[in-house]
Amino acid sequence: MAFFVVIVSISFYDNKKAFTYMKIFITKKIPQKGIDLLQSAGHEITIHESARPLSEKELIEASQQCNYVLNGGMQNFDAHFFENCPNLKALSLMSVGYDNVDISAATQHGIPVSNTPGILSGATADVAFLLMLAVSRKAFFNHKRILQGKWEGFDPTENLGIELNNKTLGIYGLGRIGFELARKARAAYNMEIIYYNRSRNKEAERVLGAKYVHFDELLRRSDVLSIHAALTAETKSRFDKNAFARMKNSAILVNTARGGLVNEFDLTAALQAGELWGAGLDVTNPEPMRPDNPLLGMDNVCILPHIGSATVETRDNMALMAANNLLAAIRGEKMPQIINEKVYQ
Repeated sequence: MAFFVVIVSISFYDNKKAFTYMKIFITKKIPQKGIDLLQSAGHEITIHESARPLSEKELIEASQQCNYVLNGGMQNFDAHFFENCPNLKALSLMSVGYDNVDISAATQHGIPVSNTPGILSGATADVAFLLMLAVSRKAFFNHKRILQGKWEGFDPTENLGIELNNKTLGIYGLGRIGFELARKARAAYNMEIIYYNRSRNKEAERVLGAKYVHFDELLRRSDVLSIHAALTAETKSRFDKNAFARMKNSAILVNTARGGLVNEFDLTAALQAGELWGAGLDVTNPEPMRPDNPLLGMDNVCILPHIGSATVETRDNMALMAANNLLAAIRGEKMPQIINEKVYQ
């Protein structure tokens, strides 16, 4: 059974015209700043308070009762959803990624969809940097040794890491997040930056000395390869056994984008065979990851539960941006961070 909290703001009149409130459904409790912004505009808000994701049926039933939806995460919006929510006028995502939305179906039904780009770049780049460093020094594994009572003394030849100074950082998808990681890595460790994109990033080349390379060269040359691309049909499982076979045995793979870009079965096999030094993942496939996943027991793997944007400042700003996108749609304006701009044509 779904649990909801309903917050109602009463409609009011001014001297010129009546104000009509709209019904907004929020799929998960979001930071209070976003809720306050919507409340202050006088609209009726219904919030799914449970940490449990809604079933497809529950999501549709709740959305059928409203005009606007703000997705706090962990929900999919497919063609069936849009077909069964005729009163829906706009969908706002509190995320950068939108692979959980059938954008084509939304556009077909005249539903604008927005996201929250840019705001979480610094926080997510910090997590990528954290994973890169943690894997290089086997930090998670060594911490677990203490918890397991296995810190018994000093051995100068055991559990050694590798240094990052003057190494090559390869970035797959050099956008805002990749740029922030590259900037930090260059400043901290004087790392050479190479990247593969669909198009050249002239700013990164000018500011960071980044060098554009083809995908095969990115695999061959990277000491650390960090993934920052969107999950699409083209990029799904892009990092599989064929990709790992072309990487250095001393290379570290970092993924803070989407779990589906990496074939985890192939990654596990590559790590077990010593084809890679290690891996740092903030995203997995599926999420949540099962606690018996073999990756969790490896000494050269560090895994986090998708916390890339999990800072007070970033989540507050994401909630505010998502709320402002909805308010723009309610006013009949173009959503500032629109994904499917064709819907306005």
